[in-house]
Amino acid sequence: MYYIVVHTMAASIKHCLLNLSLLLLLSAATTTIATSFRPKALVLPISKDPITLQYTTKLTQRTPLIPVLVTLDLGAQFLWVNCDKGYTSSTYRPTRYNSAQCSFPYTKYRGTCSAPPRPGCNNDTCGLFPYNPFPNYGSSGDLGSDVIRVPSTDGANPGRVVTVPNLLFVCGHTFLLERLAKGAQGIVGLGRTKISLPSQFSAAFSFPRKFAICLTSSNSNGALFFGDGPYRFLPRTDASTQLIYTPLIINHNSTMFIYSEGEPSTEYFIGVTNIKINEKQVPLNKSLLSITNGLGGTKISTTIPYTTLESSIYNSVTNFFKKELKSVPTVKAVKPFKLCYNATSFSSTRGGPGVPTIDLVLQSEKVFWRIFGANSMVSVNDEVICLGFVDKGTNTKTSMTSIVIGGYQLEDNLLQFDLVTSRLGFSSSLLFRQTTCANFNFTSNV
Repeated sequence: MYYIVVHTMAASIKHCLLNLSLLLLLSAATTTIATSFRPKALVLPISKDPITLQYTTKLTQRTPLIPVLVTLDLGAQFLWVNCDKGYTSSTYRPTRYNSAQCSFPYTKYRGTCSAPPRPGCNNDTCGLFPYNPFPNYGSSGDLGSDVIRVPSTDGANPGRVVTVPNLLFVCGHTFLLERLAKGAQGIVGLGRTKISLPSQFSAAFSFPRKFAICLTSSNSNGALFFGDGPYRFLPRTDASTQLIYTPLIINHNSTMFIYSEGEPSTEYFIGVTNIKINEKQVPLNKSLLSITNGLGGTKISTTIPYTTLESSIYNSVTNFFKKELKSVPTVKAVKPFKLCYNATSFSSTRGGPGVPTIDLVLQSEKVFWRIFGANSMVSVNDEVICLGFVDKGTNTKTSMTSIVIGGYQLEDNLLQFDLVTSRLGFSSSLLFRQTTCANFNFTSNV
């Protein structure tokens, strides 16, 4: 349930003329940018926080411009940042409740504030609900807009920095920063909405409504691309040329912490139909692999560090994996994992430890996402490696999805999300192409 507060406010003719002048100025600024230079794609670096295992990026926002560190949430609805402390900008504008920018189908309310006006505290605003998935709670927040600057790219290097003068985002509160990576001031959402960053960048520069993530497994930066490929990684790999494609599935039941009845999920689901280990079929309750009344199915997440499996699926996968390695003794498990081995038990290959492959079979037997040892085995210390999957328990209304593919399994894989054709392109491990997600050349070519 959510609450709507109704507030009316009279506006003088002078105030209306001022707003009209502002809109004309913003429109002129956008037109100038579009005619002088229209990028085909944008790029941002992605870092992995070693303590929280969160993936973060830096946005350059406000007037005067400052860098803002935010945690990446693949399926979240929008960008939100903390406005309670230190948000100072001459170009911030609140978004009114009855404005075109507030005309979207997901849950909103009419915001009010009794304190003096400031970013995040205005009357008759478009109110949304910023959410932090780590402590698993959210709050109310005002939608507003401000300047943001992002590097363009030709797919091989960052290029000229471009400006979006009125990017929409939500003002969150300080307490919502709990358990975020050190220094993070909010969360950037890449979900299937009109006000996520991919949609807004596409609208601002008229490039395809696509984005791609390449999460790093090292201390170096991975890459977040907005727009189409190429996506070039050193020494000479264009990862966009060898993608395998599968449909993105819409879950018609929202998976957000607050929603209206009939509101679809903004997260990214794919149709896993089977799991194979060593190319042998794992016995599963396949009804759990489809979505029924919002429960079940498979989604991709950047906020879950390791892939989680519904209990019966987890038990089947771990037992089958253990059976395929029956000649290799196990060692005492290290939480949160339950199946661990001595690290010296396995040879080292280009794709990581030499263990059985795990295939997520998709729309046909010929289309599968293969997980090699580098993405299936986690080194928990110098001596022990564990199967990097976690038992999530049984499906409930608060734990809805049967398989959540987590960040560790995504690392050094390029994933392209095409929001127009609703399909996912995935590379499987870039290690077999003698490159990694850390090999995008962030040295500017300008």
